[in-house]
Amino acid sequence: MTTQPIHDHLVTDRSLLSTKAYGTGQHLAARQSLYQWQTPSHDLPGIVVGELADVRGVVADVGCGNGKFVSRVRDDRPDLNVLPMDVSYGILGAIPGAVVADVQQLPIADGSLGAVLALHMLYHVEDQAQAVRELGRVLAPGGIAIVSTNSQADKRELEHLWRQAAGDVLGVQEGPARVQLSARFTLEDAPAILGTVFGEIRTILLPGVIEVTEAEPVVAHLASYEAWADKMGVPFRETIERARERLDEVIRAEGVFRVTCLGGILVCRPHR
Repeated sequence: MTTQPIHDHLVTDRSLLSTKAYGTGQHLAARQSLYQWQTPSHDLPGIVVGELADVRGVVADVGCGNGKFVSRVRDDRPDLNVLPMDVSYGILGAIPGAVVADVQQLPIADGSLGAVLALHMLYHVEDQAQAVRELGRVLAPGGIAIVSTNSQADKRELEHLWRQAAGDVLGVQEGPARVQLSARFTLEDAPAILGTVFGEIRTILLPGVIEVTEAEPVVAHLASYEAWADKMGVPFRETIERARERLDEVIRAEGVFRVTCLGGILVCRPHR
C-alpha cells in the first residue's frame, strides 16, 4: 500500500471538511471543472447510471457533495429512490431530500439498499475500515457499492508545478508538497481496503490527458485547496500567483499545459 501522506489528519478533519473545504460547493466545482479539458472525456455520472441498470429500490449517495451524481441518477432513473447524504450541511444546499450523515455510522437499516455510492470521498474518512463495513451492511442481497478515486499517479504535473512555485516563493529549489486528497485512498490501495467486505471488485479505469491553453482552469484547481492554505508550509496566495506565472511561461513556449490523469470506478459486490 502507498505511504500515508504527511497531511493525513487534515484530510479527515470533519470540522474543516464541513466548513472551509465543503461548506459550499465552490471548491469542489473548481476541481470538477478542470475535467472539461480532458481527452478522452469520461461521463462519470453516466457510467454510474449504467452500472445501476439492474438495481431497484433505494440508492444512497454517501458523500454526495454538490449533488452532481444525485441529479443525474434521478433524471435517468426516476424509478429509483435516491438518498443524498454528506457530512457538510452547507454543501447539501438545494439538493431535495438530502440528509447530514457520516459514512462511518450510516442512519440506514441493515440490508435496505439496492446500491450505495461512495464517489471520491473515502479518502476523507478517518476510519476507512469502518466505512467499508457500513457500505456492506446497508446493502440488500445482490446489492452493489460503487466507489471512485484516483491513482497515485494522477495529476503528478500539478504536484510538480506546486512544488516548483512554492520553491520560487521560498527561495529554494523545491518547496513542500501541498495537501493531497486522494493519497489516503488510491486506486492502487482501494481493492485491499474494500476487499475486507467485498468479494468481487471490478475496476473501470478512466485515463486521460487534460490540455489547457490558458492558466486559469489550473489556477482555479490549485486555489480550491484554500481550506488547507495555512497548513501548506508556504504563503498560499503568493504560491498560487507564482504557479500562474509558470503556467503562462509553459503555455507561451509550448502552446499548451498538459496534465496526465488516471481515475477509476470500482464496482463492488459483498462476500457471499
